[in-house]
Amino acid sequence: MAFVVDLLPKEYGYVILVFVLYGFFNVWMAAQVGKARKKYKMFYPVLYALESENKDANLFNCVQRGHQHSLEMMPVFFALLLLGGLQYLVVAAGLGFVYIVGRYFYFNGYGSGDPKKRMRGGFYALSLLGLVGCTISLGVNLLRQ
Repeated sequence: MAFVVDLLPKEYGYVILVFVLYGFFNVWMAAQVGKARKKYKMFYPVLYALESENKDANLFNCVQRGHQHSLEMMPVFFALLLLGGLQYLVVAAGLGFVYIVGRYFYFNGYGSGDPKKRMRGGFYALSLLGLVGCTISLGVNLLRQ
C-alpha cells in the first residue's frame, strides 16, 4: 500500500510548509485582534465596535476587519495553493509565500486605522492570480491526458 508521501514529489513539501506558515500567520493576526480588544476595551461577544459606544471603534474595527478579510480569503488561497502546487510545486510555494508577505503588509496597513494603507500589501492579489493560473493549467493538463 502506497502512502501519500510516496505519491507526491519531495518538492511538494515546500507547498505544505507554506500552508502551515499561513496557519501560524493566522494565529498571529488573531493575537493582534486580541491585543486590540484589550487596548480598545472591546469585549466578547462583540465582533465590531460601534462609534456611538466607543471612541476608538474605528481603530478596533480596522484590526478586526483586516483579520476577517484574511479569513474570508483563506479557503480560496488554500485550495489554489494545494491544487496549483500539484503541478507547479516551487512556483506555487513561492507565490504562496509572496501572498503571505502581502497579507502581512495588508493587515498592518489596515490595522493602522487608515484603511487606505492596506494597499501597501495589495500585491498579494497578484500572487493569488498566479496561483489561479497554476491551478487552471493543472486542470487543463489533466483534461488533455
